[in-house]
Amino acid sequence: MGIDSESNVSASLQIGPTSEGMVRIYVEGEGFSLPLDFEPEEAEEIAEELRGSAERARAASNRGGGGGGRAKSSGPGGKSARGPGRSGGGRPEGGGGRDRGPRR
Repeated sequence: MGIDSESNVSASLQIGPTSEGMVRIYVEGEGFSLPLDFEPEEAEEIAEELRGSAERARAASNRGGGGGGRAKSSGPGGKSARGPGRSGGGRPEGGGGRDRGPRR
């Protein structure tokens, strides 16, 4: 499955600081949970990538192209996301490398 592939998987997304000074992106869906911890600097890079991707998606949408995945609020501090999304990245509970996905 690639970044531009449709998906019927839905998941809850929560983002916030940990007590250890990391930024955690927590993704949970039916049968899985995935905590991804990032250094604050890495989290800022991800935020920049999200902003850039949002700008490009908006521009593609204005040209009649696809708009990417959909997200809706699932309550305080969380989002429910569906469709193509970021995979990999971070350090699932303290280990592993990172996969930033496509760059600009």
